[in-house]
Amino acid sequence: MSKAEVLFISQEEEVKCGLLDMKMIMEEVEKAFVMMGKGEVKNPPKVKLGLPENHDWMTFFNSMPTWLGGEENIAGFKWAAESKYNVTENNGLPLGVDIVVLSDPHTVMPKAIMDGTIITAMRTSAVAGIAAKYLAPKGSKTACLVGAGVIGRTMVMAMMEALPELNTIYMADLKIEKCQKLAEEFKDQITIIASDSVEESVKEADVIVTATTAGKPIVLKDWITKEKVTFIQMSGYEMDLQIGLASKKYVDYYAQMMTFTDKLLYDMVENHGVKPEEITEISQLATKEKSGRQDEDGWITCMTMGMGMQDIIVANKLYKNAMEKGLGTKLTYWENPLWV
Repeated sequence: MSKAEVLFISQEEEVKCGLLDMKMIMEEVEKAFVMMGKGEVKNPPKVKLGLPENHDWMTFFNSMPTWLGGEENIAGFKWAAESKYNVTENNGLPLGVDIVVLSDPHTVMPKAIMDGTIITAMRTSAVAGIAAKYLAPKGSKTACLVGAGVIGRTMVMAMMEALPELNTIYMADLKIEKCQKLAEEFKDQITIIASDSVEESVKEADVIVTATTAGKPIVLKDWITKEKVTFIQMSGYEMDLQIGLASKKYVDYYAQMMTFTDKLLYDMVENHGVKPEEITEISQLATKEKSGRQDEDGWITCMTMGMGMQDIIVANKLYKNAMEKGLGTKLTYWENPLWV
C-alpha cells in the first residue's frame, strides 16, 4: 500500500488560490444552497461547546460536519472556535481561529487540512450578500453594517458585490476607530460613514446587516423609518423581536436555528405564534422554488447562523486551485497503517 498523504494549505496559500475573491466565494456558496435545495447535501446542525457556558461564553468550539454530493462529492468538517480573550487581551490573535478538514467520502481518508479562519469570514459575508441579492429593496443605494471587525471588512466586500447601485455604507461599532479604519481602506471603492451610534446609522439604510457578538437586540423597531428595509442578522438575537414579527421571514437553515433556544427565530416560533410555513430558506430562493422580495413587500428579515456546507464548498474550491497551482505542503499521514 502506498503511503497516505494529506495536503496542508496555509492561509497565505489560500489567498493565492482566490480566497479574497468575493465574487467567486459568493458563487460557490450559492451553488451549495442550490445543492441543498436539490437534496444533494447532508448538513447536520452544528454542535456548540461554550466555555464556561453556552449562553455566557468566553470561548466556544463548534463542530460542523458536511457532505456535498453531485460533482463536488466531498466530505468535510470545520472546527470553528472563537475567544473573547483574543480581543480583550490584545494578544495578536484573531477572535476566530478555525480549521477545515476535507476527506474522501469513499475511503474516508483526509485530502486536505486548511486554515478556516478567513474562509469563515468570507463565506459568512457571502451568505449575507446572497440574501441581499434576493431580498434587498430594488435599487438599494445605502446599507448599514453594525460591527466593524473581521466580518465587517468582508461584509463591505459582499454588499458591494450584491448591490450594484450601492454608494454609501453607514458603519457602526462601539469602537468608532475600527469603522474609520475600514472607511480609509475602502475609500477608493465606496463611501463609508463611521459612527459609534447604531440608532443614527440605521436611519438612512435600505439594507441593515448586523455582525456582532451581542447577546441581546441592538437594532430596535422604533429607530426604523423607511417602509422598505431588509434586515440581515448574522448572529443570534441582534434584531428587535418586533422587527422580526413585522417582517417577511427568511433563514439560511431552519432546522439548525431551531436547535438554539437563544435565537430570534426560536423565540418567534415557540413564544409568538410564528409558523414554520411562514419561513423561507435561502436554498429555496437559490433553486427558484420560492420568491424573494416582491414589489409589495415592506420589511424583510433574514436570519443566519452559518453552515458547514458553506465552508466545505469554498475549501474544496481552494483545494482544487491549490492542486492546479502546485501549492500546499504534502504531509505523510502514515507510511503504512499499523493495524488494518
